[in-house]
Amino acid sequence: MGYVILAVVGLLVIVLIGIYNGLIKTKIRVDEAWSDITVQLKRRVDLIPNLVETVKGYAKHEKGVFEEVTKARAAMTGASGVAETAAADNMLSGALKSLFAVAEAYPDLKANENFKDLQAELVDTEDKIQAARRFYNAAVRDFNTKVKVFPTVIFAGMLGFKEREFFELEEAEQAAAEKPVDVKF
Repeated sequence: MGYVILAVVGLLVIVLIGIYNGLIKTKIRVDEAWSDITVQLKRRVDLIPNLVETVKGYAKHEKGVFEEVTKARAAMTGASGVAETAAADNMLSGALKSLFAVAEAYPDLKANENFKDLQAELVDTEDKIQAARRFYNAAVRDFNTKVKVFPTVIFAGMLGFKEREFFELEEAEQAAAEKPVDVKF
């Protein structure tokens, strides 16, 4: 009888260790994915001053667009947490759309090698940001699922594991992101 109780307790300890380790592994995956997003966002923020200066040389009268890009870049560098970063990212994406719309109005600028290189780097960075977001959201989905399913849900709360936020657009920002930029000459 004593061996049976000892075996059950031992099995329970092994199950708890497995649950805890699984939660830790998925939490680390979420943290790694978030780090990937911040690295790519930083890369984009670092590219923007060069892009803005290149466009400024051609479009001196487009002051409002440059101020919007600068403001959005500042919001991005000061953002913390998933929701604030997502909002700043959406603001910056909109500002960059406006900047590229201005650039479209200047054929000489579009042909400028510096501008083309910067634009290509920014497009590459945007693609990497999208991939990092998808990876992050997949990791968050896995973690949140693990935190909510039985029997992990019982122990997750006791061990202090809480659901994580997805990196997503708000409804108004989603509509703005899907709307094409008007280019007028």
